[in-house]
Amino acid sequence: MIYTISIIVLALIFTIATIAPINMGILAFAGAFIVGGWVSGISIDDIVDAFPGDIFLIVGGITLLFAIAKANGTIDVVIESSLRLVRGRRWAIVCMMFLLSGLLMALGSVMAAGMLAPIAMPLAAKKKINPLLMGMAINHGALSCAFSPITIYGAFVNGLMDSVGIESNPLVLFVVPFALNLLFFLVLFAIYGRELFHELPEDAPAGGEAIDGAGSGGVSPTGGRRSATGTAITERPLVAAADMEARTRLNTERIATLGAIALLVLGSVFFRLDVGVMAVTLSAALLLMAPKKHPKIVDKVAWPAVVLVCGMLTYMTVLKMNGTLDFLGDAATALGSPLLTALILCYSVGIISAFGSSIGTLGIALPLAAPMLAMGELGALGFVVALAFSATVVDVSPFATNGSIVVAEAEVPDRNRFQRKMLGYCGLVVLIAPLLAWALIIVPTSL
Repeated sequence: MIYTISIIVLALIFTIATIAPINMGILAFAGAFIVGGWVSGISIDDIVDAFPGDIFLIVGGITLLFAIAKANGTIDVVIESSLRLVRGRRWAIVCMMFLLSGLLMALGSVMAAGMLAPIAMPLAAKKKINPLLMGMAINHGALSCAFSPITIYGAFVNGLMDSVGIESNPLVLFVVPFALNLLFFLVLFAIYGRELFHELPEDAPAGGEAIDGAGSGGVSPTGGRRSATGTAITERPLVAAADMEARTRLNTERIATLGAIALLVLGSVFFRLDVGVMAVTLSAALLLMAPKKHPKIVDKVAWPAVVLVCGMLTYMTVLKMNGTLDFLGDAATALGSPLLTALILCYSVGIISAFGSSIGTLGIALPLAAPMLAMGELGALGFVVALAFSATVVDVSPFATNGSIVVAEAEVPDRNRFQRKMLGYCGLVVLIAPLLAWALIIVPTSL
């Protein structure tokens, strides 16, 4: 009975959070106390002790560091300096958007694609670039670097692997999803991007409209201002060039921020230092450099993500305490074929994540898979990497946050038709990606 109630509550948490604007983590905390204390007889102190303080530091620290980088203009420097390099070439714009979105995600911005969509989608319309290609370039670019050791996704999965006794490998977790997302992008580019090598006769001079602002407005090719949705709203010749130079000029604060991000990457990858502790410490040092400049910077921390991750991990720990995870793991192994079970799980997380939370789905799937992995018939690292890829690559969905922003910012004659195209592409990804991950990752590492 305890197992049945625990599973029903888990399903209710996910379902309610998917159809209602309620943070899944809040529901998970409530579920942890109800299922743990009332149903399973676990003491409140033990449930409180299940709170993942290390993950709280990681997610909160990373998002705080990136909020500082955005507030002090470091992100503007990265974006506009990168776009200037392409000098208006259409094929290069698309490739640069893929790389830039990946870079921003690798540095810790979970909203990398959403930040670039107001720049990329109007630019696609102006340069006659297929909007689906541009939208998927920034989406797959971000997802390719989703498992950098200093992103929420990377820190979450590595931490979860360590907590269930699976040896983590941050480099493999990063490289494999990067390669597979790059493959999807290259296929799309081969289909829609070949014409981009033929430049339009009305293209602006080198370096013109390729340089737009990052979110709050940018520079139009004529020197006017462009809103976050790409609409020119005023004409301010010559002044725009000075604005752009100010936004891209390196100063002491921006150099220090870039150095802090570099230290975080080096420390986490090469020295295996605690990502959360490093992120919080480096953020504090940056704030001390300008203590009065960003008085409300803590408000910019991704608190909803913090609550979601910590709530789900707390609930899953309760399910481990009351034996539900072992019960489900035994049920999974009863199917007889570990490889078939692995394929079913990859498809399950892909379908669920297309309409819900990727982190929430992984928080459920990985602990459920732990008992099956303990049997040793599947390559543990390969299975985890395949699950992680299957759960995140489907974020190209128009129902995902970044996907919905791409739809909103697309300058197309029929937005509903464009949304249907994105949904159709997402369906293909859901159909192909789990099978691809299973065949290329799980099967070879399990033989």
